[in-house]
Amino acid sequence: MSVLLTSLLVFQVVLALLLVGIILLQQGKGATAGAGFGAGASATVFGSQGSSSFLTRTTAILAALFLSNSLFLAYLYGGTTRQGSLLDQISVQVPAERAAADTSSPVIPD
Repeated sequence: MSVLLTSLLVFQVVLALLLVGIILLQQGKGATAGAGFGAGASATVFGSQGSSSFLTRTTAILAALFLSNSLFLAYLYGGTTRQGSLLDQISVQVPAERAAADTSSPVIPD
């Protein structure tokens, strides 16, 4: 189970980095304003429609993979058995003189 979780976590990080990279490659809405003045010729590398359809399709696929992997990781981590809450697992060291002086009320650390 540990190998599966580790590999899914590595896959999650790779997906996140790819998603950030693909999003940063995309042009904003205002970037098409320069196309009327001849600046749009460089967008024909990916075809006549430019890179928008390729990059948006890739972004949608990566986002779907990221979401499904996140849900699967949450399901796997939710299935691990832990007894009680996290606060129940914390042990508090109380000095002996303070514990002996006040035994009637719960000790709250400073």
